[in-house]
Amino acid sequence: MRFLGHLVGGRTAVTLFAVVASLMFLPSVAGAYPGEGLSGPGFRIHRGSGSESDVNVCSFAVSPGAAHCDLRVRIDAGARSRLPARAGAAKPDVLGDEGAYDPSYLQSAYDVAAATAADGGGAGQTVAIIDSYNDPNVTSDLAHYRSYFGLPACPAGVVSHTATGCVFEKVNQTGGQTSFPSANSGWATEISLDVEMVSAICSKCQILLVEANSNSDENLGTAVNEAVKLGANAVSNSYGGEEFPSEASESAAYYDHPGVAITASAGDGGYGVEFPASSRYVTAVGGTSLTQLADTGTRDGSETVWSGTGSGCSAYEPKPSWQRDTGCANRTVADVSADANPATGVWVYDTYQARGWEIYGGTRVASP
Repeated sequence: MRFLGHLVGGRTAVTLFAVVASLMFLPSVAGAYPGEGLSGPGFRIHRGSGSESDVNVCSFAVSPGAAHCDLRVRIDAGARSRLPARAGAAKPDVLGDEGAYDPSYLQSAYDVAAATAADGGGAGQTVAIIDSYNDPNVTSDLAHYRSYFGLPACPAGVVSHTATGCVFEKVNQTGGQTSFPSANSGWATEISLDVEMVSAICSKCQILLVEANSNSDENLGTAVNEAVKLGANAVSNSYGGEEFPSEASESAAYYDHPGVAITASAGDGGYGVEFPASSRYVTAVGGTSLTQLADTGTRDGSETVWSGTGSGCSAYEPKPSWQRDTGCANRTVADVSADANPATGVWVYDTYQARGWEIYGGTRVASP
């Protein structure tokens, strides 16, 4: 179904295939939680070089004009049997804290530990997270993640550039707080990961979660515009879908915000380009395999490109003036990269139709 847009020759064609595909991004039913029962159209189990395996949390089978989340969960027995150690109690394993990275490892790997710990480090910065549907448990899950790993509390409130500590605010795509979209277990996991990765790297940053009504490009773009309107100076978008001929105009309508850092995940399906990472107005974020040996605040590891990361040449977006490579006539993806390989994944805490601690990867980790 990923090639449906090419088969029907446009985004507005109404066919039986499009109708069927549209049913595939409705909210998940109760009991279907990350790593359990994720099979069928648009789901693919990936196996690593060892015993590790993972599956994408959101189906790739979405209709034209819609996006899937870019996130993969470890489902092998080795990952499922582990739990992270609390802050100050981690014992180095084969990788990180009991098999995945926690905030101290990530801060060390990206040389931000000193800045994160400094007085005022990140204070007043507002990072917006754009997601589809609703995560009913996000506030309590975020509180548990931060407490477990020794990060300062991030109480619910209203984000403000004058705040000296973290504040978490959740709104719908028009900025309201009295009505939220329907809940969805796959996107709820995405939401948990996003707010927790911002917390891991910048514990004093304000976190603004904007939940779009659905995973349509229009609703997600509306949520981006609302985030900027509410004062976000960084906006993370960890979703993507097929490119389409008119994407340049949609890109300008939703992602052209001078002075605001807009990031977008490059995708988790290997070579190939997704929208909105293809937009010339965003920083496209690819994925790496990270090896970080210690959590003492200093980078002492290495990174290599992850084979699952999206990359390539946009079919429709013109090349921005600041790209001077000769490999692509149009816009080149990606621009920067960070840890995304599920085999070198991160700990995430999510309780909405999920068991709590899980190991995740995907360029969804890298974008926020």
